[in-house]
Amino acid sequence: METPEEIDIGLIQSYLQKLPDAALRFGVRVLLALIVFFIGAQLIRLIRKILKKSMTRSNADIGVIQFLDSFVKIALYILLVFFIASGFGLDAASVVALLGSAGVAIGLAVQGSLSNFAGGVLILLLKPFKVGDYILVTGGKEGTVTEIQLFYTKLTTVDNRVVTIPNGDLANSTMTNASAMPDRRIDIPVGISYKADIRTAREVLLHVLSQDEKVLQHQEKKVIVDELGESAVQLIVRCHATTEDYWETKWRLTEAVKYALDEAEIEIPYNQLDVHLKQLVEEQIGK
Repeated sequence: METPEEIDIGLIQSYLQKLPDAALRFGVRVLLALIVFFIGAQLIRLIRKILKKSMTRSNADIGVIQFLDSFVKIALYILLVFFIASGFGLDAASVVALLGSAGVAIGLAVQGSLSNFAGGVLILLLKPFKVGDYILVTGGKEGTVTEIQLFYTKLTTVDNRVVTIPNGDLANSTMTNASAMPDRRIDIPVGISYKADIRTAREVLLHVLSQDEKVLQHQEKKVIVDELGESAVQLIVRCHATTEDYWETKWRLTEAVKYALDEAEIEIPYNQLDVHLKQLVEEQIGK
């Protein structure tokens, strides 16, 4: 009769004899899995490329194309991983049952991502903005929309930084779309001296607006008195330009306004404090 020690030694020897074959089979499976993953990744890339081309030909919005591309990419990679896992003996039905039983926990864990996904869907359906629009979001974030992805939207700022905002936050925040209309109004505040003639200043400034080729001449052009300030009469130079030319036109007009007022010898005062010492001087002289 065999002792327990002899049985254990026999089991170990049997396991060691089978180990090379088992390791070889596992290695072959891993190699096949890597090959399948590589081929699958190439097929996914091809499917995405075909989808993008077909949607581009149908003149779909760029944001819709980017969103669906992100969705298809994630969905196909999940299917690919399940397919590879099944080759290692993973039962898909068991996985689905496990996910179903843990649905509440998973839902709580990914509620932020689900909110972002729902926000992305709302953005594409309601279209408060599209790729290429310049938007201003609550919290001081602003920039040109470059991508609308499955969970996030990317903006490029004026100084060429990339801002990534969750779609859920965008869908639930106050947002200003500066590119929604074909043209924008330009307001340039200008202060002139109290000694200057307002009518002359208005004529000079209106002439500046009429000479600029980017100012929309069919739109209203005005120079209005906005406020009687402490040290200057505050005017507003108002005109319109296309949304595309807004910033360049505003910067150029601001510079042109300064030169035009200088040529007309109309003073642009700065904040100052006038101290009257007449009474104090008279008292000192009297003493």
